[in-house]
Amino acid sequence: MVRTVEKAQVSLPTDTQVRVTRDFAAPRTLVWQAHTEPKLIKRWMLGPPGWSMPVCEMDVRPGGKYRWRWRSDANGAEFGFFGDFREVEAPSKLVHAEHYDPGDVGGAMDVSQPAIIETRFSERDGVTSLQMIMTFASKEIRDAAVSTGMTDGMEMGYQRLDAMFAAEQGG
Repeated sequence: MVRTVEKAQVSLPTDTQVRVTRDFAAPRTLVWQAHTEPKLIKRWMLGPPGWSMPVCEMDVRPGGKYRWRWRSDANGAEFGFFGDFREVEAPSKLVHAEHYDPGDVGGAMDVSQPAIIETRFSERDGVTSLQMIMTFASKEIRDAAVSTGMTDGMEMGYQRLDAMFAAEQGG
């Protein structure tokens, strides 16, 4: 039987933070792997239809670097993120610094200071809860990030992830 989950819940707990919570009908180890293994990330972290992820490089360890890049199938425009991992406690906690690379897509966001992204994974009765806190350098930067529709894109990816988990579990 496939369990259904609600879409991501988004809140703004402080002037500089975004909180995203989402449940997945899958064991925590699978959800962790889907967030830390490039071959899996490239299957689901795509946002709206019409985008691919040609670059997904990750050295998941404290001090390890990562680089993600997306490309529009329609016009070839690209953007991405890069940074380093600050804390890695498999399979429960991941903290990384995230710098925005506007590429060809552009955007007015201040890219001089990274956002700090803390993601926690907990499991109960085969359901994994993800809680992500994104801390930006200022309210203006947070608001600019939110205005891009980033949380809608995240939910589109999470729905792909749900489908991946259902397929693996024969659902």
